[in-house]
Amino acid sequence: MFGQANVLAAGQAAFPPSVEDFYLPSILPWGAHDSYWFTKITAMVWVAVGILIIFFLATYRKPQLVPTKKQWLAESIYGFVRNNIAVDMIGHRGVRFAPYFTTLFCFVLLTNFFAIVPLFQISPNSHIAFPAILAVISYVMFNYVGIRHHGFVKYFKNSLIPPAPWYILPLLIPIEFFSTFLVRPFSLAVRLFANMFAGHMLLLVFTLGGFAMLSANAWLAPVSVLSWVMTIALTFLEFLVICLQAYVFTVLTASYVQGALADEH
Repeated sequence: MFGQANVLAAGQAAFPPSVEDFYLPSILPWGAHDSYWFTKITAMVWVAVGILIIFFLATYRKPQLVPTKKQWLAESIYGFVRNNIAVDMIGHRGVRFAPYFTTLFCFVLLTNFFAIVPLFQISPNSHIAFPAILAVISYVMFNYVGIRHHGFVKYFKNSLIPPAPWYILPLLIPIEFFSTFLVRPFSLAVRLFANMFAGHMLLLVFTLGGFAMLSANAWLAPVSVLSWVMTIALTFLEFLVICLQAYVFTVLTASYVQGALADEH
């Protein structure tokens, strides 16, 4: 973001920012036509994975009865997800899903948090590909859990045939199929993507807008300062959105698992 701001201040960039600003140049070149093979976004995903693996391995390498600060933090995160998401949404059966939900929550939270970290300043989830992959993983998991628990025929029967009079089933069955097997993964991915995309665009507009007004007219300097103050305020708002979206994504995944395990949908 600040790199774009410097370029704009030098009069070398266009304003306002566009969707093309999300397509960052490749870090590692790969042929003449494949310019987006390994970008900053891809690097951030691997950094997030590395941070989470190292953190939890280092924390539980030598667990102690009186936990250290790192152990307390890791146990608090796991306890929050287990008790407030897995158990609250699914019941006692939710404990066995707590490790996956904790991993999902931490990964989404960390990759979202990159949006307000200096030098990163963009979330991988502002690209639809990453939320889509996470949604597909959750989609496959809750269908697999449902089929394993009920059996293939009973699971789809419970999912597609609601308790209703037979004469309206031809109308309800397509609606249930569309809602359960198409809308759920789509909405799960788009909700996360849209929030992170919009947040990044807002921060870009107010940051670069301040430089645009300052370079356009000296009389607009007070307004440009106001634009940067708004950027700071929006950064705090974006932090709340970052935490909320990680929580919502995990809660919705847990609710889908709960629905798949239920005897009647």
